[in-house]
Amino acid sequence: EDAKAAAPLVQAWAQSGGFTASQVAQASRIVQRMLEDDTQLWLSFPAAPMSTGMRGVVTDLVKAGHVDAIITTCGTLDHDIARTVGTYRQGRFDLDDEEVAKRGFHRLGSVLVPEESYGPLIEDVLRPLFKELAWEEERVSTERLCRVIGEHLAEQERGPASLLAACADEDVPVFVPGITDGSVGAQLWSWYETHRKFQVDLLADEHRLSQLVDEGERLGAIMVGGGISKHHLIWWAQFREGLDDAVYITTAPEHDGSLSGARMREAISWSKMKPEAGHVTVPGEATVLLPLILGAALAE
Repeated sequence: EDAKAAAPLVQAWAQSGGFTASQVAQASRIVQRMLEDDTQLWLSFPAAPMSTGMRGVVTDLVKAGHVDAIITTCGTLDHDIARTVGTYRQGRFDLDDEEVAKRGFHRLGSVLVPEESYGPLIEDVLRPLFKELAWEEERVSTERLCRVIGEHLAEQERGPASLLAACADEDVPVFVPGITDGSVGAQLWSWYETHRKFQVDLLADEHRLSQLVDEGERLGAIMVGGGISKHHLIWWAQFREGLDDAVYITTAPEHDGSLSGARMREAISWSKMKPEAGHVTVPGEATVLLPLILGAALAE
């Protein structure tokens, strides 16, 4: 019912032609086409939005069967474990960080992460899984690691809210090219210190990506933020002459030359997006924009 209610709203955006609203409307139309054309849809995003309600938006998209692959950062695994087994709190950007620390929290923007819901909790979840995984296999890809974590989280009371659990259930591969940069990565290192035969096989992930990129007639992407997750997605797109459709949401400016600030049109010069591709860069904060874009696209 919410999706149906959003349908007139996207028409208003399309007709207004005003500033960012017109880009939101264009993004929703591109996403709508990707869903209707059965385009192979890849997502990329960094970890921070997974501490917010955007985690639920992405999880629902996976459960609806619209996602074919995800490329993200290690912190996404951290937050998904922590929020499935523990709890986070609502905070504010202007809180006194010394006081936040004294009260036993980490601050992530306006989200408060209880210390006991992060590092120690993630260690308690992962150590038994690593023991089981090391018994079966000495070399694991991040895709395999994410699936094992997802299957475990699915058994928890709040398992239905887990992104990794949904991906495991829907057979959606999740890749983390920067796997050591986060709490899960720290646990991998700690395990390796006493189990030297245990290896994370990043090249196995690349082999799997090389297979996936050739599937389907069209390849589309919804990307939030830059960094390694965005770059890894568009890097693989060049091996099929670029993306056919792309929606990119970012808060970064273009003038510093960063990948985060780079508009999608720049990818054409690198053969990471086709010149005729439907594409738009929407400037703004993704926890506001992504639900609007997806809601309008699904409504239509």
